[in-house]
Amino acid sequence: MRGLLTACAAIVWVPGAAQAQSALGANYNEHYEDVDYRDLEKADAKWVRIFLAMPQIDRGASDHGVVRTLLEASGRGYKTILSLKWPFPKRDFPKPGSAAMQKEFERLDAVLPLVMGKVDILVIGNEPYIETSKTDRDLDLNAFYEAMAARVIAYRAKECAGTCRTHLYMGALNRMDIKKNQTASTARWMAFVKATPEIDGVDIHSHIPAIQASRPFLDYILPRMRPEQKFLVTEFSLVWWWQQNMKGQAPAAFADKYGAPRNARNWQIIKAALETPFPKDQWDDFLRMSPWFEGRKHYLANQMKMFRDTGRLAVATYGFKQGSSMSNNFGPDKTPWLINSVFAPATIRKNPDGSAAANYAWFDDFKALQKAQ
Repeated sequence: MRGLLTACAAIVWVPGAAQAQSALGANYNEHYEDVDYRDLEKADAKWVRIFLAMPQIDRGASDHGVVRTLLEASGRGYKTILSLKWPFPKRDFPKPGSAAMQKEFERLDAVLPLVMGKVDILVIGNEPYIETSKTDRDLDLNAFYEAMAARVIAYRAKECAGTCRTHLYMGALNRMDIKKNQTASTARWMAFVKATPEIDGVDIHSHIPAIQASRPFLDYILPRMRPEQKFLVTEFSLVWWWQQNMKGQAPAAFADKYGAPRNARNWQIIKAALETPFPKDQWDDFLRMSPWFEGRKHYLANQMKMFRDTGRLAVATYGFKQGSSMSNNFGPDKTPWLINSVFAPATIRKNPDGSAAANYAWFDDFKALQKAQ
């Protein structure tokens, strides 16, 4: 494992500006086009996170919307997180020394000069254990990401030495609440994080069915890191709980108040809102009258407390805005990511000034959590 870092062995990394302590920011996933500074200002958000699919670099790195948007946000005074995504859904990882591996290095080399020293956190990987076929989630995965990390580390040491602004994390682990996902590969992932002094910690994506399911993530990663290392949570939600309730009957009180069929399913109400966005009061009523949501409306605050209580959280970023991928072809089996969003332009009519309306529960707690950092 350490052989991959031979070129960097003599380098002692001196941390730059202090890492964030338990910050909560805005996650946009790949939807850079959804960044609206009016939303960020209303919620008092200070951090912006976006991921970049590396194959898209072939169309031009400097002109890519993710790169441009993060650099613009940085110029406006926001702290920024860039996650690098390498999707390999239908093929194994390229072998060391192969032309395919060289292509991945070239893509990385195109991005690093644009962002190193300019973004605050660079996450090497997005969701390796999801963006890969099940048969390829083996040690080849580790070898690939270790090679990418070694190249990033070497570049930073050469071009952004000393008090470089950009901190490095490996990311991200998913569904660690399911025992079968704790494998020899994830063990090596954490061993690499611990053994590599230039890496500040690990990222987790705790999309879960119940808040208690986030505890196994923490129990897995924290003992496997150095005491000074921290963790990111650039994605987290109760999306699998929302999914369990999509085919349930919509609240009778809501149906009666708004003239919906008494036998309407929850997913049908959401689809109707996507086709013709509701007034804010109507969307809020749908959620307030739904026990599956109202009973968990403080999930964001409760989950952040759990993360912060570890004393090891650097930054968490929560789904900030309903993006186009969430609403396309919405039906009973589509994952309802849009329930997570702090701002809900797809299901609520826009404000008179054209800005997005907010989800009543998430917005209030998100803003309050900014003061609790």
